[in-house]
This record gives sequence, C-alpha cells and structure tokens, in this order.
Amino acid sequence: MTEKILLTTTNALLPQIGRSVSIGNKKIALFQLSDGRITAIEDFCPLTNGPVLEGIVSGEYLYEPLRDYKISLLDGRIQDPDEGHLKVYELLLEDGNIYLKGASL
Repeated sequence: MTEKILLTTTNALLPQIGRSVSIGNKKIALFQLSDGRITAIEDFCPLTNGPVLEGIVSGEYLYEPLRDYKISLLDGRIQDPDEGHLKVYELLLEDGNIYLKGASL
C-alpha cells in the first residue's frame, strides 16, 4: 500500500490559480492546469528565495512572480536562459481528494 497524505480536494482548486498547502515545514503550491491536470511544486524559487505561489500560469508553465522566470510545472525546471530546478511532488487523485504520495516528500 502506498503511503499518502491528504492535501485538499479538487473542488478547492481554481484553474490556473495556485493554492498553498503545508506539510511540516514544507510549503507546496498546487495548480490545476487549463486542461484539468493537477500539479504540485515546491513553493520556493531558488533564484529569488521567494514563493512561486502567486505566479501566472500559462499552459504547463508558471511565471515566477518576482522576476518572471519561466518554470515547468511538470518537471520543475527553470527554463533557459535561466537555470535552476524546483521539486515536483507526485500526487494521487481519488474520489475528489488530492493526496501527496508520502515517498515524494
């Protein structure tokens, strides 16, 4: 059996608007993409040392709110010409609930 941690429900998300959840001292930003997919990424940009939660979502990318860095919500990679990487978390969706796979912490 896979360990899982309840984060929130799918009804609590708005398309392309970030939602913050905390697990211990980790802050995670959840996003529902325009095609319905739900992603989870750490809510911390290594380039600005700030949160990414309030960034603008376009397609599968997040534009970091302070300096407009383009970040993939699928693999966490900060796009060229900038460099860096944010942790992406693996999710489970069951019966309208969004769970974090425990091993992905």
